[in-house]
Amino acid sequence: MSALSDRLPAFPWDKLEPYKKTAAAHPGGIVDLSVGTPVDPVPGLIQKALVAAADSPGYPTVWGTPELRDAITGWVERRLGARDVTHRHVLPVVGSKELVAWLPTHLGLGPGDRVAYPRLAYPTYEVGARLARAEYEVYDDPTTLDPANLKLLWLNSPSNPTGKVLSKEELTRIVAWAREHGVLVFSDECYLELGWEADPVSVLHPDVCEGSYEGIVAVHSLSKRSNLAGYRAAFLAGDPAVLGPLLEIRKHGGMMTSAPTQAAVVAALGDDTHVREQRERYAARRSILRDALLGHGFRIEHSEASLYLWASRDESCWDSVAHLADRGILVAPGDFYGTAGEKFVRVALTATDERITAAAQRL
Repeated sequence: MSALSDRLPAFPWDKLEPYKKTAAAHPGGIVDLSVGTPVDPVPGLIQKALVAAADSPGYPTVWGTPELRDAITGWVERRLGARDVTHRHVLPVVGSKELVAWLPTHLGLGPGDRVAYPRLAYPTYEVGARLARAEYEVYDDPTTLDPANLKLLWLNSPSNPTGKVLSKEELTRIVAWAREHGVLVFSDECYLELGWEADPVSVLHPDVCEGSYEGIVAVHSLSKRSNLAGYRAAFLAGDPAVLGPLLEIRKHGGMMTSAPTQAAVVAALGDDTHVREQRERYAARRSILRDALLGHGFRIEHSEASLYLWASRDESCWDSVAHLADRGILVAPGDFYGTAGEKFVRVALTATDERITAAAQRL
């Protein structure tokens, strides 16, 4: 076990504990804008679907029920504009983080193989490469990478942590380059439904992929758009030649979404009203926090989508973390996401209206 754990970096969130204690000591209580975990209720229709499926004594299937696959394919076509999506083009997973962490291993990558991801990125992309003993590197523009032995290219639009959105033209260019060089593209699109000053586009859109899913897979999650982080519900959509072998591996590994959760996902993907209502909540919180941070001397970069504000006072991110912790506000230091973030903090919109208002008043 030590050999496996030794491949991993220190768990970054442990470094935030002293600042969390400082923020918690504020007379008005902590306003936790660090991790980005949903705080609003799970929509009633989803809870009802979960309860109705609670009597599920048998094993669920890794591929999910036909109803679940119908719900995913229908949503992918309706929301992403994809065409001719069949059950072979989709695969449910147990939350997106486990998929990101274990994908290089499941793809059979190892020493000598390369995994690339954005310079500022979700730390689990690196973790997945480390677990597989693959090499890893960051990029600003993936088409400038050396394609030799580049086996997995991660895209992330909208970005966590920056909220940056890749345009349809950029995505089209990247997909064409990857196909030319035989590079597999996985596009993390978990925040796609949370565009504010941009309209995020999927790699599965026909204008991007030219109607072919060869060599591309999109990753989607219900954690943020439906407040289902506690359910561990996500799915993949794209190239059947990639998803088929992953399905077989996941069968052997018993990596299955629980039957009640599958039923809940069917309900969640079939309803757009709760998504719109949740977007409105986040939009209001974003406006309040953004104005407060700007008024307090921060500048906001990118942040045109997702659930975060990427903010800087042109000082060490840890100085900003300490400054805000003294005011009872806990945020994530930018260097959690790469050295390029060392002068930024990531401020999550995931707090109640009352806590967001409290943060704004303190600023």
